[in-house]
Amino acid sequence: MTKRPGIFPTFFISGFECSTFLWKDKKRRNLIAETQHDRFAAKDYALLRDLGIAVSREGISWPMVDKNGSYDFSSIDPMIEAMQQQKILPVWDLCHYGYPDDLDPFSDAFIQRFADYCKAVAEYVTPKLPGPYFFTPINEITFFSFCGGEWGWVAPYRNTREDRYKLRLALCKAAIAGVKAIRQVVPDARMINIDPLVQVVAPHNRPDQKQAAWHETYVDTFLAWDILYGKEHPELGGSPDILDIVGANNYSFGQMEYREQGPHEALPPDDDRIKPLCDLLHLVWERYKRPMIIGETSGMKEGWEDWLRDVMDESLAAVEAGIDLHGICLFPAVDMPDWHTNEWLHNGLFDLEAEGELLQRKECVPYVAELRRWQKELNRVTALDQDPFSGQGQMVEPFQ
Repeated sequence: MTKRPGIFPTFFISGFECSTFLWKDKKRRNLIAETQHDRFAAKDYALLRDLGIAVSREGISWPMVDKNGSYDFSSIDPMIEAMQQQKILPVWDLCHYGYPDDLDPFSDAFIQRFADYCKAVAEYVTPKLPGPYFFTPINEITFFSFCGGEWGWVAPYRNTREDRYKLRLALCKAAIAGVKAIRQVVPDARMINIDPLVQVVAPHNRPDQKQAAWHETYVDTFLAWDILYGKEHPELGGSPDILDIVGANNYSFGQMEYREQGPHEALPPDDDRIKPLCDLLHLVWERYKRPMIIGETSGMKEGWEDWLRDVMDESLAAVEAGIDLHGICLFPAVDMPDWHTNEWLHNGLFDLEAEGELLQRKECVPYVAELRRWQKELNRVTALDQDPFSGQGQMVEPFQ
């Protein structure tokens, strides 16, 4: 396998769960604190370096740093210091389902406040770290609009399909404004706009739902990306440069059977209606022809190595087919709790084990072993050089 220049210094990427939403009980969750990434930033980034991963998605909590238009970014200083020490390139995630308590996401004030915050972030982080600079303005706009607009899981707690559409449009407006604000500070900043890869099928006994399932798969899944690209609602200012890099999240529960009410039902792993990952990546590539990454992927509880093997096989098939795939984000780096049950999902490169008040990081041996195997297969380093930014990034080429 040969190599060619890529966008990132390493093909494998990781990241840390950073949701800060208001949950169903109206209480603010902070997954950065719940996983103790705020306490363990130095160790967490050293772990990534030892794994040969030089790129990490890192969250900034908008509701916690925005003090009604003034900002306190001290909470991310430990992350920045760890990145400086370990020479890790961040992808700054600026809104991971959470926004300030005093804002209505359907208002013009929300858009302006988000743009101001994005500009402030760029002004704060760019003098402290070397470029290039990467940002995800609003994470998973489509999924966020379901959670807050139709299912009522998180603020703004709406419960209709119409509200889901309205929330998605509002989030797209804010994201576009945020991109433009960041580029006032860093004109060549890159954006990674992340949403799930989705396939929805009708139940076997409900052929009348085939059209609704088709619409979810081939229209609804893409609408946020379409708006950011400028294909839909061009009056909002979307463009290919706004969409920029497409981050497509790949989880097993992204392939579902249609349900009229509430979340759709995940297909069992042996269901013959499941589509290969390469086919789903093709749908995105043919629509936008923009650089891509797999923005998040992981197995759950068991079978990490089988999951990664399948993702890699499918990703290499995608590259061989001409898809401009620049990286795979193994997310999260350390475990995270299920939002609903608070049970650990065991989906990270490292599990979390309580020792007193601290959550110690314990390597998930089979998962890391499979990562190492692929790094060697692709002639990748298994630990970072002194300066991973000294040369161009590399991505895989099709087999010759």
